[in-house]
Amino acid sequence: MGPAARGQRRQAREGTGLIMSTIPRIAMTIGDPSGVGPEIAVKILSKPENRDKALVSLLASPEEVESLAAEFKVSVPLSDVAKQGYVHAIGTTYDGPAAKRGVASIAGGTRAMLDLERALELFKQDQADAILFESLNKSALHNAGMHEQDELRWFARILGYDGFTSELNFIPGLTTSRVTSHVAIKDVAAGINARSVHDAITLLNRVIQGTGIERPKLAVCALNPHAGESGQFGREEIDHIAPGIRLAQDEGVDAKGPFPCDTIFIKARAGEYDGVVTMFHDQGQIAMKLIGFDEGVTVQGGLPVPIATPAHGTAYEIVGQGIANDTPSQRAFDIATGLGRQTQEARVAAGNEQE
Repeated sequence: MGPAARGQRRQAREGTGLIMSTIPRIAMTIGDPSGVGPEIAVKILSKPENRDKALVSLLASPEEVESLAAEFKVSVPLSDVAKQGYVHAIGTTYDGPAAKRGVASIAGGTRAMLDLERALELFKQDQADAILFESLNKSALHNAGMHEQDELRWFARILGYDGFTSELNFIPGLTTSRVTSHVAIKDVAAGINARSVHDAITLLNRVIQGTGIERPKLAVCALNPHAGESGQFGREEIDHIAPGIRLAQDEGVDAKGPFPCDTIFIKARAGEYDGVVTMFHDQGQIAMKLIGFDEGVTVQGGLPVPIATPAHGTAYEIVGQGIANDTPSQRAFDIATGLGRQTQEARVAAGNEQE
């Protein structure tokens, strides 16, 4: 590529704000429209500090946003383009019957899925650096046609991504990843090997770095009681987990273990570690929800695009009352912003290398 062509590409990127701006672009959905997601979304976007630190494209119509804002007595300035200080309400491709509030429905699940698909398209078209979605209902999604074991696998299929993925769970001061996730307990051991342990460690390290911690301190859980007692209670720690840790250490990751999972979260809660790698779903989730249930955030880790969501459900029973806690969504917004900035920087770096 000659100097003239490189200059044209640089000018084009500057026109999109990728070089001149460090403000990440967030594609945001209201989640299941029957739940508390819509009301929480307008509350989050009514805060000037949020509109200042990200360019938000919301998958809702201007009329929908204005109606919700009026109902919950907040103000959400709208713009026809993604613009700092405003919200770009880009509408939804869903054109079916309105979903009834407070109940799971095919209409609600279909709207949620279509909005997520549109958000993924915005990322593919280089119009978003991260995605934030409000809470979903798995029954509604299943009835609407989502048959994967969870949203993470659905995202991977839609994106055509077959690399390592893991849900990451955030509470203030601590993040976890999983080597295995939504599988039966009897199948957990078969999913643990040196490579999968390494991948869960390096993914967690990379995501925590995206939140601003340059060199995260990570702990890795054992699978068996007492970390296997030198092989007396199983050899997974010796044959798979410790080798996976060494692979990550060889790449410069500050990871230690394997530690007995019944004590490591005590040290993590005290601040000795920024993240913990767990071997299966409840090994980490029980601890995380005991420590910080009302502040949890989930990140769909490993995908080409950062995707964050509050860890709570749709809370159908309190829809419309204006009492839904927006703290998890605020934290999800902050995390999506940080990870989106990381994505933006990587895209700029890749573009510069191509020149």
